[in-house]
Amino acid sequence: MVLAVDNEPSPRSKRAAILQAAVEFFGEVGYEHTKWSAVADRVGIGQTALYHYFESKAHCLLTIMHLELQRSWERFREAALELPPEQALVAGISTAFAVTDHEVLQMRILHSHMDMLATARTSDREEEERRASRRLVRQIEGEWSALLDRGMKDGTFDRADATTMGRAVLGLIVSVWTWYRPGGPMSLTAVSEFIEACVLRMVGVEARLPVSARSSRRPRKARTRS
Repeated sequence: MVLAVDNEPSPRSKRAAILQAAVEFFGEVGYEHTKWSAVADRVGIGQTALYHYFESKAHCLLTIMHLELQRSWERFREAALELPPEQALVAGISTAFAVTDHEVLQMRILHSHMDMLATARTSDREEEERRASRRLVRQIEGEWSALLDRGMKDGTFDRADATTMGRAVLGLIVSVWTWYRPGGPMSLTAVSEFIEACVLRMVGVEARLPVSARSSRRPRKARTRS
């Protein structure tokens, strides 16, 4: 018996294609400057078909933000959850920057529109995505703070308020996505090394110099007294 092949893309695959196109537009052109019809054209569907998956451009944006927070949270847990504090901190930072160009766009979108999570939405579907994103923000902040608190208690890190320090560390990490551009003068590897060194100093651990800095650093000449 030969099974008929359905060449029509499934609703799920259309949703994924819409999200991918939206990420490209929102990340490169900007959310405010992206026409909803342009996303439909990129996917190859009519504009009215978009509303089967997302009731508005804002609903699509909030969905992208929710998915990016979920991805970041899961990768952090996978990389750092069961390691000793300093190793976990370094692994968490390294994982934050081990991303594709497409994920860079997703993070740029997320951190450019965090203000959208502050106010309740009138649409039920938008509000569902907003609340899910807010829960993930709290979980991410909580787990980074718990990691730092663990290191403070065992003497790995300097004593401080773990919640404040966790937010400060995360703030430094996510600030990268406001200025970093793939193909720019600084590679993600160099960015990761730089942020790692800054964070280790923040928590009281003597930061290791990046490989690039070590290789270019020349020993100082001994001074002679006249």
